[in-house]
Parts: sequence; C-alpha cells; structure tokens
Amino acid sequence: MTNVVCAAVGAKMEEDQKENFPRAPDSGPGPGPAQPKQRCRLDGQEYPIKATPTTYIKDFSDPVYKEIAVTNGHINRMTRDELRTKLAELHLETRGVKDVLRKRLKNFYKKQKLTQTLQIKSECSDMYYDYICVIDFEATCEENNPPEYLHEIIEFPIALMNTRTLEIDMVDKAGSFPDVLQRVVDWMRERELGTKCRYAILTDGSWDMSKFLNVQCHLSRIEYPRFAKKWINIRKSYGNFYKVPRTRTKLASMLENLGMVYEGRPHCGLDDSRNIARIAIRMLQDGCELRVNECLHAGQLVNVPNTSPLESAPPPYSPWQKV
Repeated sequence: MTNVVCAAVGAKMEEDQKENFPRAPDSGPGPGPAQPKQRCRLDGQEYPIKATPTTYIKDFSDPVYKEIAVTNGHINRMTRDELRTKLAELHLETRGVKDVLRKRLKNFYKKQKLTQTLQIKSECSDMYYDYICVIDFEATCEENNPPEYLHEIIEFPIALMNTRTLEIDMVDKAGSFPDVLQRVVDWMRERELGTKCRYAILTDGSWDMSKFLNVQCHLSRIEYPRFAKKWINIRKSYGNFYKVPRTRTKLASMLENLGMVYEGRPHCGLDDSRNIARIAIRMLQDGCELRVNECLHAGQLVNVPNTSPLESAPPPYSPWQKV
C-alpha cells in the first residue's frame, strides 16, 4: 500500500501579503482616487456572482481605453527606480523585476479608471473564487524515468488560500492514498467548498493532476475524483499575465522575478505548496484574474480557453461515494 504523507501546519502571510488589493490617494500619472474596498464576509452565506470592472465595457473604442493607453505609455517610459518610487507612493508592493513592477502599476491605474468611470461600488474582491486549493504532489521517481514509469504519490499536501483575507491554511493527514484522499475530501467539505463557497484547484504545472493523480488512481483502482478534473495551472497563468516565456515560469524563477525568496525546504510538498500560494497571492495583488485553464477529459490533458465561463469546482466527494 502506498503511504501518502500530508504533513502540514497552520500559516499566515506576512502583513504586506495579507492585505486585499491596496488602495491609495491619487498620485502620479493615473486618474483620481480609487474607490474604497471592503472585505467579504465568510459567514456561510451564498455570494452573488461578481463581475470585475472590465466586464462592464465590451467596446474597446470607449474613450476610457484611450486614457488608459496614454497612462500605459507613460509607465512604459519609466525607469525601474521611478516605478518603485511611484508604487511606494501608492502603498503597493515594490519588489520584483521591471516588467513585474510595470504590470503592477498599469493594472492599478486601469482598475482605478474603469471603476471610477463606471462608478462601480465593489464590496468584495474581484476574485470569482472564495478559496483556492493549492496542491503540489510529491511522487516516486528514478534518475532517468522511462516513458512507462508509474509515479506513485508519496506526499499529498494541500494549502487552502482565502482569496479575501489572503491567508493560508494547511491540512495534516497521513496514511494510504485512498485514506488520505477521503480525509482531504472530508476536510474540504467541512469548509463547505463547492456548496456555499466557490473554489478552484491550483497546481504548479500540468503533471500533478494529469499525470500523478491520474496514475495513482489507476494504481489504487479508484475513479479519478470529479472535483480535481479542472484546475488552474499557475505557470501558464503567470506566463500569460506577466508576458514571460514558459522557460521562466518554474517555481524558483517566479519567486525571483517577484522579488521573493523560497521559504522552507525545496521539493518538500508542504513547503512547495505554501510558496506556490505566496505567488498566487502576489498575482492577485497585482490584478491577475486567476481562472481555470486546464482540465482532464477522457484521461487526456486539455486546455481551457479563457473565454469559458467561470465556475466553481463541484463539491468534493470520494470517488467511491454515491451522490
């Protein structure tokens, strides 16, 4: 029987990473002050479907986009020091490479201008999901894995990220794979994921779900869990958002480009999950709309277009449980 370790501890982000999207008085090349933002309650109540400001304007010939383009042109001509100075004035994060800083500042002013022009009073984060489950399996491997090599999962860490408070919670379970899967399902159901709270799975690449979990379910002779058939591949999201090649989307590279350092022991599933969650938090703060971009269909990896409607992962049930 395959042993699956799911060691974990509770964790909170440092203060500058726990805040919702920052707000600040007017300063610099952008328009007037941003609308104040309040955090959503997580009290078990259903949330209405939210729309970001950009969903309200479909006609890109609208004059607001010309104003945004002028602001973007000004930002493109700024040096890294000028970008950092402006971000500091706006009380935004100042760490990261120049491209990251530029993207952060552009998104701040874009969101500010669209919100003001449309006079949208947002009471919640623009993020569609209430929670994101970060999963990063550790599996058996050989020095030179043959194509037919069957990877068995040996660590099943899962970090639950609250998209409102930007806090991270961890689960601590161990045992055989079916046993751990059942306990993870129970843990997720206790938090009402898929029923009263919208959520999505997030992974560092495609292999965790399309390869490791798929193979392990075959080895354990259980059906692939329905709640894990769609996920957010953060490497793909990161590359598309910051406009960097796929070769610069490994975990270490993403952290470095964001001005962050790895916390913990590399290749420890628990620590990897926590660091992936830190990257996701920074992307949310920079204005990225994390959304499902991959799925497993008939056992094969399939890309999900960004035009697909947003939807929560289904309530987690065990593969052998009747619903």
